[in-house]
Amino acid sequence: EVKAELEIKNINRTTGAMLSGEVARLYGDEGLPDDTIKIKFKGVAGQSFGAWLARGLTFELEGIANDYVGKGISGGKIIIHPPESATYEPQENITIGNTTFYGAIKGEVYIKGLAGERFCIRNSGLNAVVEGVGDHGCEYMTGGRVIILGRTGRNFAAGMSGGIAYVYDQDKMFKDKCNLSMVELEEPDKEDKEIIYNLLHNHYSYTKSKMAK
Repeated sequence: EVKAELEIKNINRTTGAMLSGEVARLYGDEGLPDDTIKIKFKGVAGQSFGAWLARGLTFELEGIANDYVGKGISGGKIIIHPPESATYEPQENITIGNTTFYGAIKGEVYIKGLAGERFCIRNSGLNAVVEGVGDHGCEYMTGGRVIILGRTGRNFAAGMSGGIAYVYDQDKMFKDKCNLSMVELEEPDKEDKEIIYNLLHNHYSYTKSKMAK
């Protein structure tokens, strides 16, 4: 097992891609056992933080990140939360940028705070928790499970043909923002509730999110 703590700046782009490439070269598509390589970053991540992250790699970021976080993530785990010294409410502020987890294949994601536009588009197998998203969330999604604990923007689920999004519709406005051309809205069943509980439990364990609690 490997553990490290590193500073990160917005000039550091595609952080983790070469490392994931090495893991894939040595261990194939299966990667490594979960959490074999754990790296905690502090700062502001540049574009494509954790892109193509392989299984066995866990990236935790104490800070914020630019666009394309977790692009093509392939089994790794990404945890992002504001600094402990932050004086703002995470659920009311952007933590990660636009077009995040684009083309995600598999893995886990826990975001304390809001995501920009086009969250999890073309997701085919990722499990993710976030506290609010901008426009076009889960666009063209084909698989995976996504929990959104706050508001969504307009045109949610456009072209979504698979997977499930669990949306906490606190203000009862989600139906007007959801593109219903290919999806249906329904109450969670027993199996759904178990999935929701487990993902929220993880989210709280990793980020201490008030919303998850």
